[in-house]
Amino acid sequence: MNNFTGRSRNDDDNDISVALDREEIEINCLEQEDERETEKIELKNNSNSHHFTNDDGAGSTDNNTARMGNAGVRKQLSVFMCCGQNKVKADTKNGKQAIAKDLEKKPAFTGIGLVYALLASFLFSVVALLAKKIEGVHSVEISLIRCFFQMVFVLPAIIYNKIGFLGPRDQRIFLFLRGFLGANAMILLFYAVQQMPLADATVIMFSNPVFTAILAWIFLKEKCTIWDFVFTIFTLTGVILIARPPFLFGSRTEGIEGEYTNHMKGTIAAFAGAVGAACTFVVLRKMGKSVHYYLSVWYYAVIGFIECVIALFAIQEWSIPYCGGDRWLLILIGLLGVAGQAFLTKALQLEKAGPVALMRTMDVVFAFIFQFFFLNRAPTWWSFGGAFCVISSTSGIALRKWYINTRSG
Repeated sequence: MNNFTGRSRNDDDNDISVALDREEIEINCLEQEDERETEKIELKNNSNSHHFTNDDGAGSTDNNTARMGNAGVRKQLSVFMCCGQNKVKADTKNGKQAIAKDLEKKPAFTGIGLVYALLASFLFSVVALLAKKIEGVHSVEISLIRCFFQMVFVLPAIIYNKIGFLGPRDQRIFLFLRGFLGANAMILLFYAVQQMPLADATVIMFSNPVFTAILAWIFLKEKCTIWDFVFTIFTLTGVILIARPPFLFGSRTEGIEGEYTNHMKGTIAAFAGAVGAACTFVVLRKMGKSVHYYLSVWYYAVIGFIECVIALFAIQEWSIPYCGGDRWLLILIGLLGVAGQAFLTKALQLEKAGPVALMRTMDVVFAFIFQFFFLNRAPTWWSFGGAFCVISSTSGIALRKWYINTRSG
């Protein structure tokens, strides 16, 4: 037995000791059973030999039978040991391959997914800031540039992975809705950023997780608890604090950018964009994993691009920026938007949705920082109060789902 162990370890110096010890125990147990069987045969042989001593040749025949039985047992044991040796090698090889795969899948450190989510939040906030800085360019045209770059970068991935451009026949209506609703939400976000303070528009758009829970309850029959309604009320309270309608707050409009009419237009656009984004998430949940991610983004980019072209010709707002710097800003919006989407996708692949959603609250923090340092506009206490209500609601939903998934997992 020791020779077998030595041979096994010399054949492969990197064998996994746990698997080898397990196989050795099994071989020892079976060897002991075979030895007990051999002893039984010998005892039976001795008994038969003693009983038939008066018969010529009977005792020698039984002894020969016993020896043949012992040889058969030894032969079976040696065959088993040989096969067991190969099995040990196979198991240790499979074990090493599994460990190698685990090491390949394991990120450099456990928080890399959250770092990706933080980078995505930063890039999306920069895109909103650039859209705010560009002058004389309609939000539809900004969305057109964003969709164009999205198509340019997604097209090679679709061709390389041989996904196809249309998708499953029974999912095409949902893909169309995903593209149409997502493009509208993007256009409304850029419009809201142009009409009201950057932080206020970001806060209202960030309320979409609350509306996602309500819409999923209505259309997908997902479970909705009293907490979801509490979070919805908190979110609506935050939106009201930011909008500050005159019938509740009177004529006090301090901290509002430009005319109050534009502020209300931006508020309505941001709120509608948040609902549109929530509808997009519900459609994505409906499709589930039956549609590849690249195909979903492809529909979003293509339908958004077509929609923006039609809208620009309809409203006659097509214009090329007068300043060369604004043209570079448009290109940066397209590139950074694609990079942010890539980081967000990678974050969701490495981390659970709950921690990623919590990290996405940094969108609001970056919006307040950018508004103060780059737009020279200090946020009001009303904006801080509204942001607190919205972030509390979205964080509460994310933490609750994270807790439920952890317990069920």
